[in-house]
Amino acid sequence: MQLSSAQKALLGDYIHADAAPGRFAVLNPADGSTLCYVQNQGAAETTAAIAAADAAFAGWSGLTAKARSIILKKWNELVLAHLEDMAMLVTLEQGRPIKETRGEVTYGASFIEWFAEEAKRAYGRTIPATLPGKHLQTIKQPVGVCAAITPWNFPISMITRKVSPALAAGCTVVIKPSEETPLSALALLTLARQAGMPDGVISMITSTTAKEVGEAMTSDPRVKKLSFTGSTPVGKLLYAACAPTMKKVSMELGGNAPFLVFDDANIDDAIEGVLASKYRNSGQTCVCANRILVQAGIYDRFTAALVERVKAMKLEPGWQEDSQLGPLINQKAIDKVVHLVDDAVAHGAKVATGGHVDGQGPLFYQASVLTNVTEDMEIFSTEIFGPVAPLFKFDSEDEAIRMANDTPFGLAAYAYTRDIGRAMRVASKLQYGMVGMNDGVISTEVTPFGGIKESGIGREGAVEGLEEYLSVKYISYGGLGAI
Repeated sequence: MQLSSAQKALLGDYIHADAAPGRFAVLNPADGSTLCYVQNQGAAETTAAIAAADAAFAGWSGLTAKARSIILKKWNELVLAHLEDMAMLVTLEQGRPIKETRGEVTYGASFIEWFAEEAKRAYGRTIPATLPGKHLQTIKQPVGVCAAITPWNFPISMITRKVSPALAAGCTVVIKPSEETPLSALALLTLARQAGMPDGVISMITSTTAKEVGEAMTSDPRVKKLSFTGSTPVGKLLYAACAPTMKKVSMELGGNAPFLVFDDANIDDAIEGVLASKYRNSGQTCVCANRILVQAGIYDRFTAALVERVKAMKLEPGWQEDSQLGPLINQKAIDKVVHLVDDAVAHGAKVATGGHVDGQGPLFYQASVLTNVTEDMEIFSTEIFGPVAPLFKFDSEDEAIRMANDTPFGLAAYAYTRDIGRAMRVASKLQYGMVGMNDGVISTEVTPFGGIKESGIGREGAVEGLEEYLSVKYISYGGLGAI
């Protein structure tokens, strides 16, 4: 499967048909074929993009909020108008089923639309004066040039979730998308420029030298904020690198989401929640259910029902309409999943279904369920990022909460129960930034997305997402006399 003529037209001069020095290949993980080549940029190009963003900042931030909103709304309309081509781009470069990537496009566009409206609501306030003849107020202003580093697993929405609020606030942005999935990012850039985005307001750095680009972003004093989504170890390095220039940062890092199923849960609803949370994007999401904790009284029934549903899931190349699972992103991802499953089995876990690389190709891993999994296995403490559901057994509510919180991560958690008292207790005691109570799909543009502990700092989406790109200025007017 290759790029269509419409997709090539959307990408324009950003892509090349042939290999050449200074270019890298974009691969289709389903069949290993080369889709195209893009420029392999480094520190020099990143610095030039930062300079362009700095030069464009005064003009962009000087526009009225409504003027910026009009451009963002046009961008949103263009993304939705190219939904099918954008969705297939994600499927081809990332492997995800086409039914899911259509949702990725609309989800990504929802952030553009939301922040196009929020651009007009960056309110300050008037504060009652403490002395006669004074007037006290606060105003909110854009922080300045922003840098964004985004991952491959949601290559459209991870960009729009960061860039849309930045643009709405009046900031300019330099983006480094993942080298695994640069095409959908470049298509977004094309459509933003068609929407009327001025030169320099958005720049895209495609590169295989993430460390070099990251160092250029973090060391440049003209960059006032860095937003990163990725692993916790890399996030910590970037956080430290931002300290010398005191940049504002937001970090959405690793997770280890528990999914608690209590004896009184509606089992059918809980199964649907697991399927949605665990197997979406072949398990390659930061809010995936990573540890399925099931109360002893329903463990066997829940396991049998889940295994039956998982066995029926279709593992196929993502461009096939009935595909429910596609390939993992690369060999490193496969190796990690294989290691975690093999380690669990070696320590006593049982494979109820799946458990192997599929014959369709080296990056296709079967939808899997493991039983008899215990806390001393590596899979309990490690983010799987693959289509494997390990089932752990617990006896009491207190034990479930202890197991759920036994991790340095705190991004998302899920719990299923029909007891309202238990629901409120468990939700308050789970040490996570987001909790889905009887809900396996929690992400939306209107709510704040982010974690606590080693899962990150800051929030994306909702009004909180706009605040991340604004600074508060307090102004005291004196000598006014009686007013």
